[in-house]
Amino acid sequence: MRRYSQRQNLSTLSEINITPLLDLAFVLLIIFMITTPLLENSVNLIIPSSSASNAPIKTGQVQTISIDRQEMIKINDKAVASADLVARLAELKKANPEVAIVIRPDRDLPVQKLIALMDALQRAQINKVGIATKAEANR
Repeated sequence: MRRYSQRQNLSTLSEINITPLLDLAFVLLIIFMITTPLLENSVNLIIPSSSASNAPIKTGQVQTISIDRQEMIKINDKAVASADLVARLAELKKANPEVAIVIRPDRDLPVQKLIALMDALQRAQINKVGIATKAEANR
């Protein structure tokens, strides 16, 4: 009688219980969902550089557009209303088709305002655009 009961115990051990494996998979999934956004915010970027030289631009062709925290736009230190910006840029393009623009945004300026300024440049069909930056000191 004893052998019969032992055989029955062996047959029940042949089934695999996957509940602990599913629990482990869900725990790992939750851990990855929590840690992934934290890893994206801690990425240090090294800005790429180019060895190609830019075509020389005459200093008379370079115009400067400044935009400060209060969204005051100045072209070559002359204030321009937001409504008149595209017309003024079109005048610059008409006067000099090879005009180049350097944008000097304030550090605390919202990115959306910078994008709006770049859209205005695109509507005026000005393609030579750069953004002035300041190199950070090594940490």
